[in-house]
Amino acid sequence: MSEIVNLKRHRKRVARAEEEQKAAENRRRFGRPKAERERDEAEDTRAERHIDGHKRET
Repeated sequence: MSEIVNLKRHRKRVARAEEEQKAAENRRRFGRPKAERERDEAEDTRAERHIDGHKRET
């Protein structure tokens, strides 16, 4: 025989799981402070200039 499932509880459980997944994605996307993003961008720019400065002309 099958297990009896309360549909209201099941819907709430599914909704909570979807909300948590969306929240985790938003934390990943927007969770970094502005200063950290700018610092990483400055490091990338500095590294790119350093490499470009050492290229040989052909």
